[in-house]
Amino acid sequence: MGRCPECGKWDTLAEESSSSRFAPHGGKGASSLELQTVAMDAIEIGNEPRIFSGIKEFDRVLGGGIVAGSLILIGGDPGIGKSTLMLQALYGISQNGRKVLYVSGEESVKQIKLRSERLNTIASNILVASEIDLDAIMSGSETIKPDVMVIDSIQTMFNAELTSAPGSVSQVRESTMRLMIFAKKTGVPVFLVGHVTKDGAIAGPRIMEHMVDTVLYFEGDRNHVFRILRAVKNRFGSTNEIGVFEMKEEGLQEVLNPSAVFLSERSKSAPGSVVTASMEGTRPILVELQGLASNTNFGTPRRTVLGLDQNRVALLVAVMEKKIGMNLLGHDIFMNVAGGVKIYEPSVDMGIIAAIASSYLDVSIPEGTVVMGEVGLTGEVRAISHVEARVGEIKKMGFTRCIIPENNLKRMTRIEGIEVIGIKTVAEAMEILF
Repeated sequence: MGRCPECGKWDTLAEESSSSRFAPHGGKGASSLELQTVAMDAIEIGNEPRIFSGIKEFDRVLGGGIVAGSLILIGGDPGIGKSTLMLQALYGISQNGRKVLYVSGEESVKQIKLRSERLNTIASNILVASEIDLDAIMSGSETIKPDVMVIDSIQTMFNAELTSAPGSVSQVRESTMRLMIFAKKTGVPVFLVGHVTKDGAIAGPRIMEHMVDTVLYFEGDRNHVFRILRAVKNRFGSTNEIGVFEMKEEGLQEVLNPSAVFLSERSKSAPGSVVTASMEGTRPILVELQGLASNTNFGTPRRTVLGLDQNRVALLVAVMEKKIGMNLLGHDIFMNVAGGVKIYEPSVDMGIIAAIASSYLDVSIPEGTVVMGEVGLTGEVRAISHVEARVGEIKKMGFTRCIIPENNLKRMTRIEGIEVIGIKTVAEAMEILF
């Protein structure tokens, strides 16, 4: 059958051989083993410290380090730097006297050595292997007993018990399951490098993301030097943390102060440029929002958005037309987050409106001003979270004025050295800014 009757896609059906290892309850060959249970209060947990990679941004995204026995899946576009990040992380772990194993199904050991020389990540504690046979990898890892293991990539692994080719749904699912059992039984953290589809999702069955403990996405445009490591699932930490890296010739270098980097090339007097503060986990980051409103040459105006939710921008444009009276129906609107960052937090709503209004009026935002706030459909400005941490970061970066929701201003403590203005509506913000 060429087309799947469930999803309607072509060439997605995979043949699997039936297995007699599992029998239904009470049926022929049913297991007579009893389920072993343990009382919750009788479980003893040792104070096992997390494993640190030496890369602070990487450890922060993982929740403070690598947990023993965890299974971590990292995906990203081809050439974004997944293998580079793994080699650098393994090198940092090996510097603490730990033995690490790097298994590549895509490169030979000589190619790995050439890349390691460029990255300056050569160490005697890093063991490398070029292998796709999962049985050989499992047997070898039990003999070597590494402290951390990396599989690059999970789509190249091959299980001889299955007849399908590497990368198929059944092969990826079975390989992930066996590696998960290995990690839980031995306590060895296992990293799985995963390919992504053209839609940006990790290739393979969705159940693979359910099986692992942590799912990391390595984002960024290959035309930009910055890379964003984001956790979308983490059983041992926050899913809001991001790590910022800069791609250089000698590998990835962590960016400890992303706000300064993202604002380094900003033009302070250009109409359409606004600075806003976004919370990424526990850390506030200042980013530049750029808006451009120009007369349309077609019957339907264009709405092109990069780094923001396009539906959210369309909603805010409708609020501006209705509540402020700006005639944006005959204008093409373009929005961009400088630096290639993606922001989906509603607290940047006021920044989006200010950027579009600044370009439409051709009036620049006053220098030293930062705009924040969530906007509702009636034009009201709603309170946002972690406002004191945001204002503290704004002051540290040298800004002198901050526009925030009125309800946040009532609850926050006064911060010396910066003027904080509270607003209730979008119209009130326009009067202050322009």
